[in-house]
Amino acid sequence: MNSLRIRRIALAVATAAVLPFALTACSEDGTSSDAAPAASASAGGSDPATTSSEPATAMDKPFGTGCAGVPKEGAGSFDGMAKDPVATAASNNPALSTLVAAVERAGLVDTLNNASNITVFAPTDDAFAKIPKADLDKVLADKATLTKILTYHVVGQKLTPKQLENGSFETLEKGRITTAGSGETYKVDGTSTVVCGNVPTANATVYIVDTVLMPK
Repeated sequence: MNSLRIRRIALAVATAAVLPFALTACSEDGTSSDAAPAASASAGGSDPATTSSEPATAMDKPFGTGCAGVPKEGAGSFDGMAKDPVATAASNNPALSTLVAAVERAGLVDTLNNASNITVFAPTDDAFAKIPKADLDKVLADKATLTKILTYHVVGQKLTPKQLENGSFETLEKGRITTAGSGETYKVDGTSTVVCGNVPTANATVYIVDTVLMPK
């Protein structure tokens, strides 16, 4: 009987000794558990900032339906064009062959390639095809007129899509072009639509357009 009582006392002492450690462990677990939701809430709190920055990030990239025709790799791809100055980059884009030929005839290759931080509104081959052939041939044969038209497509600063929303910019031709739109839809001079915008080259930002711009 005395032996049984001694065992009970020993068990009670052991339990009393272990209990504080168990409570401490529970307390530590509770702290960890509380910290996890706090960290989760903190992460959740950063989501709106991340979400709000996504549109800006998206607009740092090329956009528009016409971008689908840009090669996925090679010198004519977006990555390839970003490595070359603008006239060279354009020469690697199959949709801009008429523009490239016009730039070469006007002797503007070096001018464009050596410029810093410019924006080029680049008409596609289809844009030039809208001009009657006789008229286009006449322009291509007249270097002064051709230069005037081509330099009207160039602005002496890099323009972001945000700046195009309601803009008016002096061109290298000394005239002014106007831009309007939002999101991924922009018009230049009210008649030419940006089909692939915000394309980076080594020294320029390119907005590919579907209509040739004409100086006022």
